[in-house]
Amino acid sequence: MSSLSYRSSRPDGWVQPRPHVDASLRRMKHGPIQPMEQPGFFARLLGGR
Repeated sequence: MSSLSYRSSRPDGWVQPRPHVDASLRRMKHGPIQPMEQPGFFARLLGGR
């Protein structure tokens, strides 16, 4: 095994909090909020939401 290891003084990116993004800018970029589960075929056919 190698005894070499990589060390950096900068913390990992996933440790740093993300900068605040305004909700309107987020909507312009990604579109409106989508439901987690899309309605099934019969729900769409019968007009259920």
